[in-house]
Amino acid sequence: MTPAARLSAAIELIETIDKERVPAAKALKEWGGAHRFAGSGDRAAISGLIWDVLRRRSSSAWIMDEDTPRARVLGMLKLERGLETDAIAALCDGSRYAPSPLTDNERAALTSRSLDAAPPPVAGDYPEWLDGHLAEVFGEDRVAEAVAMASRAPLDLRVNTLKAKREKVLASTAHLGTMPTTFSPIGLRIELGADARNPGIHSEEDFIKGLIEVQDEGSQLAALLSAARPGEQVIDLCAGAGGKTLALAAMMQGKGRLIATDRDKRQLAPIYERLARAGVHNCEVRAPKGEGDVLGGINASADLVLIDAPCTGTGTWRRNPDAKWRMRPGALELRLKDQIEVLDRAKTLAKPGGRIAYITCSVLPAENADQVRAFLARHPDFAVVPPSQVVTALWDKADDFSTATLQSSEGLLMTPRRTGTDGFFVSVLKEG
Repeated sequence: MTPAARLSAAIELIETIDKERVPAAKALKEWGGAHRFAGSGDRAAISGLIWDVLRRRSSSAWIMDEDTPRARVLGMLKLERGLETDAIAALCDGSRYAPSPLTDNERAALTSRSLDAAPPPVAGDYPEWLDGHLAEVFGEDRVAEAVAMASRAPLDLRVNTLKAKREKVLASTAHLGTMPTTFSPIGLRIELGADARNPGIHSEEDFIKGLIEVQDEGSQLAALLSAARPGEQVIDLCAGAGGKTLALAAMMQGKGRLIATDRDKRQLAPIYERLARAGVHNCEVRAPKGEGDVLGGINASADLVLIDAPCTGTGTWRRNPDAKWRMRPGALELRLKDQIEVLDRAKTLAKPGGRIAYITCSVLPAENADQVRAFLARHPDFAVVPPSQVVTALWDKADDFSTATLQSSEGLLMTPRRTGTDGFFVSVLKEG
């Protein structure tokens, strides 16, 4: 397919997403099935266009002074891809499979309009109802922070230190363009261009042998900041597919007791194979069964309870840009209730002097600092470990990381703009 034909396909797909209100991933899959002639490169390029349009949904419509699929695609080409008006016109020449030529109004909009007068939700490309939440945490920087949250994410890998060292894996994955992550001492990063396909990590020998896992650097850092140690009893209370469980196991060096659980046993399905591939032998997975307490007998005995809390996922918008447009206020309220429940449960599991690492992939204060303050009000026997102490887990990277993060008396916040990671909040709470 020509670049112009790919552009036409993107406009068609955005129309489908709008009209049928389907997730972008589903629309792309169905389009690929119905257009078998499109090669993998074509599908990757069209996917890139779709995700970029979703990232720039509001600002692109503003630039074009028109909110239609075609307008959003054209506006995105200017804002996200940096194309000049003539370059966009060359793609829209009306030839076979190409979009129709630019109208006078479209050409004028592309040439003269900017985001200078756009309100923050438009310039930052986020739902208007979230503006107060983002202003609370970022203030006047909320547009810059939101723009970074809308950019395409790199692909990050975590080296499994139970089996390998980063230097070795860096050499064996050089053909993928890997480079060391900025702050995580066990991370590798692959930068991806606008039309780039994700490399087939799961078919790489290092992945098959359990030397690497796909995990954002921010998620790696969140696990490292929990400071799990060999010989401890550690509970991963919201383990899900096991990303942080695997990181904890490596930190514990196979020594001690690691328990992984989740209230939804379906979320745990991938964890068994992942633990086996990683060579983890000290982890017990406890899936819920009926109404019984799978953690019975562990009350007040854990050195560390890690909570990868259920949240809105606002910190991961750059990986799932259409999620922010589907998000509604009611979803936040549900997550807040879940977080209260899991925090209070963790309190009963931690031993006297034990720690709770509360982690979200959200940037919203209601899910982060507000939840920590509310927990401390309910349980005054706990206190926040100062972020200045928490970051020492990163050794020689501690000072630079501390400077990059947004810190408060409740914890620290990573963002794409500040740390180059997904958005993660980390608070370590200690009893006594």
